[in-house]
Amino acid sequence: MFAAEIRITSDDAESVISALSPEAGRELPRTKAFVRMEKGAGVIELTATDASAMRAALNSYLECIRITEDIGRITR
Repeated sequence: MFAAEIRITSDDAESVISALSPEAGRELPRTKAFVRMEKGAGVIELTATDASAMRAALNSYLECIRITEDIGRITR
């Protein structure tokens, strides 16, 4: 089993967690994700059964974080 935790401490943390919550609720065969706010930071916990699934999940969530933060910058 593989596990990773991503902490988001930017001003956009709440927006990122809000945007990712529906994605975390999806059922994927080899990956589980949990998102939450904790002490003002966004936290994404990922677990995967193998390295390939973990790499795919990390790439997907990191790209979603980048897009959400980009949108926040553009709309300010």
